[in-house]
Amino acid sequence: MESQALVIATIGLLGVGAQWLAWRTGWPAIVLMLAAGFLAGPVAGELGFRLLDPEAAFGDLLDPAIGIGVALILFEGGLSLDLRELRHSGSAVWRLATIGVAVGWALGAVAASQIGGLAWPVAILFGGILIVTGPTVVIPLLRQANVQTRPNSILKWEGIVNDPTGALCAVIAYEYFRRVSESPNASIIEVVPPLIIAAILAGLVGYAAARLIAYLFPRGAIPEYLKVPVLFITVILVFVLTNKIEHEAGLVAVTVMGVTLANTGFSSIRSIHPFKENVAVLLVSGIFILLASSLDWNDLVYLDPTTEVGLRFVLFLLALLFVVRPLTVLISLLGSPVPWNERLFVAWIAPRGIVLVAISGLFALRLADLGYSDGQVLTALSFAVVVTTVIAHGFTINLVAKWLGVKGTSRPGLLIVGSTPWTIALAKEMQALKTPVMIVDPSWQRLGAARREGLPFYHGEILNEATEHNLDLAPFQVLVAATDNEAYNALVCNEFAHEVGRDSVYQLGENVEDDDKHALPESIRGRALFKSGFGVTDVNERQQQGWVFRKTRLSDEFDFAQAQEKLPDSANMLLLVRASGTLRFFTHAAVPEPRPGDTIISFTPPQIKKPEKMQAKRAAKEVGRDTDRDNPAKPQAT
Repeated sequence: MESQALVIATIGLLGVGAQWLAWRTGWPAIVLMLAAGFLAGPVAGELGFRLLDPEAAFGDLLDPAIGIGVALILFEGGLSLDLRELRHSGSAVWRLATIGVAVGWALGAVAASQIGGLAWPVAILFGGILIVTGPTVVIPLLRQANVQTRPNSILKWEGIVNDPTGALCAVIAYEYFRRVSESPNASIIEVVPPLIIAAILAGLVGYAAARLIAYLFPRGAIPEYLKVPVLFITVILVFVLTNKIEHEAGLVAVTVMGVTLANTGFSSIRSIHPFKENVAVLLVSGIFILLASSLDWNDLVYLDPTTEVGLRFVLFLLALLFVVRPLTVLISLLGSPVPWNERLFVAWIAPRGIVLVAISGLFALRLADLGYSDGQVLTALSFAVVVTTVIAHGFTINLVAKWLGVKGTSRPGLLIVGSTPWTIALAKEMQALKTPVMIVDPSWQRLGAARREGLPFYHGEILNEATEHNLDLAPFQVLVAATDNEAYNALVCNEFAHEVGRDSVYQLGENVEDDDKHALPESIRGRALFKSGFGVTDVNERQQQGWVFRKTRLSDEFDFAQAQEKLPDSANMLLLVRASGTLRFFTHAAVPEPRPGDTIISFTPPQIKKPEKMQAKRAAKEVGRDTDRDNPAKPQAT
């Protein structure tokens, strides 16, 4: 028991640690998790002090634990998909989920057999698994690269839809070869239709479970504190029961359940999102560390390129990158309205993830039981596919997206909630600095000033669920809530803190003491704009008094201290814009460190001309008039 507890703690430490290191470095998390598990398992084992040996620690519990973890990951992925997104990429997704599956399966199997040297049964099964593209890898890469809406949506949907499809293809292949081994005269007609019927039944079970949850939750049948536990237990129960219909049919059921819940529109879905995403991070981290550390050093000799077998596998990986995937996508999208640059981008991006490794590891054992020795290399080969595709696509996605012209706005943007004279003035300053800006307001009348100034705007309620599907938040790094209602500003910041980041949501309003029972608690507010914490009334009054925004650019010759001296004493610095476009705000809690090349935006009082300067200017004008009279050849000003 103590050793098992230590293994669980080590897995958690390595998994979450790899995720944190990925956040700090910007490297693909899945590569770091693989490295952590690989070092703690086979590498440490070769050195004589293996830190993790999951099979020895968990025994027969390892496979069902991995299966349930994969099911929860697919359910979480299904929850992130709204059918309304298909308006951007619907036909392309269906083509990739039908034509692409058939073409990809066939090409992958041929490559695995003819190039990789695998036995045909193993190659056919592995070709079915290879059609998956891991959503847990694809979605972070797309977010990092800031890809345009349509290719982003195509790749995200393909990743979620093809995960259970790939599992089903592997099940079909395995069941066929299993029955052939039992009854050599069995035909494909006897095997495939029952499996498809089983998948349909599993999908119906998942759909029914989702509709039941959507009916019970809003009617108070389940108390609020039990909703998340009930939901997750239901997912596990659906997965286990539908697996009784057919092996791995549960993956289809939980995916259908997640997509159905995402599209029923019941209010409880919002309260589930933060928790289910946290669970997904833990599951992805844990499962990947488990599988990577379960590898045996002897399995890795198959990947040694100095041997004939290893060289064949290297050539297979190259064929997968440069032949199988491109041909699959280009054939599938022939005649579609998707532009060629987007087709080529989709054809290149196909990183594999946790589901490929989990399913390969599961069937590797089963194929070995059927007498196919090549089944033993599937786990090592699946890891090689994951590493190769993640590195190849993860480190080139920005370059390829830029080259093919599918990148979104490169400079970080500012989303402003509330159309007021103050926000209009701020938006104009940001637009002059080439910063993407968008003003959101539900009132068409209040947006009139933004329209007259030619500023980008969105007419709608930012808190409305429909806004999530009509307003692309990807280009915006920072949200500023600056309506005339401070409580509403706090509500907006609290709602979007999880999506944009708690450190990237700001609002007008003074900082308050934690023990002030009359004020909104800081935990639900955005960060207060301005170091002095100006409130809504403060900026409105100053706006009426003629206060304006001013830009000050820093350089090696003109530093921050000199910039402060140039500003009036009552001026307030609001934010600085880095040369890269990154936005940093001056708040009550933090003051950014200015650098040469930064541009500081300040909210300052109008410049009042001193009497001495006004008299000097009038005197200069008089001198000019006298000069004009004395020089009749020079035309006089009228």
